[in-house]
Amino acid sequence: MIGISDIEAAARLIAGHVVRTPTVESPGLSALLGVPVTAKLELLQRTGSFKARGATAKLLSLSEADRAAGVVAVSGGNHAISVAVMADALGVKATVVMPKSAPARAVEIAEAAGATVRLTDTMDGAFALMSQLQSEGLSLVHPFDDPVVVAGQGTVGLEFADDAPRGDGNGLTDVVVSIGGGALISGVAAALHARLPGVRIWGVETEGAQAMSEALAAGGPQPVRLSSIVSTLSAPTVSQLTYDHVSALVSDVIVVPDAEAVQGTLDLANHAKVWAEPAAGCVVPAARRVLERVGGDARIGLVLCGGNATTSDVISWAERFNLR
Repeated sequence: MIGISDIEAAARLIAGHVVRTPTVESPGLSALLGVPVTAKLELLQRTGSFKARGATAKLLSLSEADRAAGVVAVSGGNHAISVAVMADALGVKATVVMPKSAPARAVEIAEAAGATVRLTDTMDGAFALMSQLQSEGLSLVHPFDDPVVVAGQGTVGLEFADDAPRGDGNGLTDVVVSIGGGALISGVAAALHARLPGVRIWGVETEGAQAMSEALAAGGPQPVRLSSIVSTLSAPTVSQLTYDHVSALVSDVIVVPDAEAVQGTLDLANHAKVWAEPAAGCVVPAARRVLERVGGDARIGLVLCGGNATTSDVISWAERFNLR
């Protein structure tokens, strides 16, 4: 299990390479949800998502020989962007593997950063090609099955705990975090439980990208069938590492439909005045479900994990689901 000392060490390692993103009270979201809401704006992170943290931690932890060999990563979009950009900044050659369903913008950014981009028909195929390239000598920067990456993502929780307002009460009672492969929520949960004892952590997935909730139901990681439009949450399975953290530290994992995740993106634009992708938008409907369980005295924290969706993407999804 990742401990607070691991996360603090990761924070020291990546300092100066990533942004300490704002933690802000949101009057708009507080009015929308009916309770005090504080948001961690990780969509303002370098590369547009929290993924820069774990990628940077891993790249900086590699030996000179491993860096010289080059690195490989697999991603539905954001991890590829982060590995490509941060590898370029650190002088490391990167290959990123993505399914053809990944956002075109993610492919463009990775290529512009100098990475070699390999596209596969499916996410399962992307993970298979990643393993093949690793066996051929490239150093792996895994999106979630790596304790260094999990500790790097945990720095989100470290900052959230330090920067969230305490108010007249005891600060945050419930924090909602998106789940793809589970590195973000694993690291955030470890950090928050250490810094804010008693806080409840809630995960959220979209229907058709339910690797963690299915793992919890089965008692361990299981391959899942992917159908969600939210490619950045679409891991074909979680890892034992992230499963262990979530099963021990997270109150529950909530699953919301794609349409609600897109509506959450629109709500964040209209009420919080931030541009998010559906992987972040899904925390808004999940927060409503959390409030149904815990009551109206909660003080909610939302991790807005990324903003790498184009306006045309969101308009297309909104029209598809007949959303306003």
